[in-house]
Amino acid sequence: MAKIVYGVSGEGSGHSSRARVIATHLVERGHQVRIISYDRGLRNLKDDFDLFETEGLHIAQSENQVSRLRTLTENLKKLPQGHARLKALREEVFKTMQPECVFTDFEPMTAYLATYYDLPLITIDNQHRLRYMVYPCPEQLSHDNTLTRNIIRAMIPRPDVSLVTTFFYGELKNSRTFLYPPILRREVLGLTPLKGDHVLVYLTGEFQRFIDILPHFKNERFVIYGYDREETVDNCQYKPFSKAGFLLDLAGSKAVMATAGFTLITEALFLKKPYLAMPIKGQFEQEINAHFLEHMGYGLNVYSPSVDVIQGFLDRLPEFNSRLDGYRAEDNSKILDRVDELLANDCALAKAFHDLRKRG
Repeated sequence: MAKIVYGVSGEGSGHSSRARVIATHLVERGHQVRIISYDRGLRNLKDDFDLFETEGLHIAQSENQVSRLRTLTENLKKLPQGHARLKALREEVFKTMQPECVFTDFEPMTAYLATYYDLPLITIDNQHRLRYMVYPCPEQLSHDNTLTRNIIRAMIPRPDVSLVTTFFYGELKNSRTFLYPPILRREVLGLTPLKGDHVLVYLTGEFQRFIDILPHFKNERFVIYGYDREETVDNCQYKPFSKAGFLLDLAGSKAVMATAGFTLITEALFLKKPYLAMPIKGQFEQEINAHFLEHMGYGLNVYSPSVDVIQGFLDRLPEFNSRLDGYRAEDNSKILDRVDELLANDCALAKAFHDLRKRG
């Protein structure tokens, strides 16, 4: 069995949700796994896995828009700690454990050390579709598209194999990239979707302009997560975070209105829920997710929500439901099978891809 270092971005919860599925599978197969993460990834995984805390990047936002200045300044403050944790990661994990293979879900320190120690590097994420897949991009996002590809290249310079999760499929740019259905939590796979009478709202930061619109829809009921409150105001029921409660409200909703994070979109699609996506402006991945969603007919891509826009979304729910009937909901078996293939016979296939990438 293989010794594996698994880097997991701690920005948001999607990376750790995906990594939990993969790491659980690896452990069940008898592999030795050491997870490297921070922030939400640390909090979400530390109780169940052998975990080393590192330092990582964060995106600052307000009113559903990225604050580039705050993002820059807050991350610059962390450079000294980041350098110290990189040195500790090298000494306490890589030198001690001597891994045979490195996995990363958009965590750069493990990616750089995989290259330094000449180890096979496998990426499992949705970010690499933006680097290695051909897809339609709105003209107004072309600059951010190029910038995002360059950031991904800087974060993870030399992946040997990229296992890419996606709900939109395009042509691939190389023979070392493979597309798979979104990785879903076991709790999601076990849900039974129902057509309830409420709309689920999920926000990752303050977006009061949107919240102020909802009382106009007196015949609708909105269940709101992300504000860490427990109260009902008019037709809006605020709920504190609860993984089980959130999933039940998602499964029982008639639609979702939320930011455009990959994980929630794909869970909603699996449960056949129409989605009004409000991408965080300046966060290209969310913007392209929302573009794909609307392009495929599963919901709307909305930058500036208004009474008319939300009413239009609600009026079109039958249309979106009809399109979602054709969405192919799949489990995680395909990508887990590929992971097993890469690690079989002392990581023979992972090492073969590593050699192939080095030969150019």
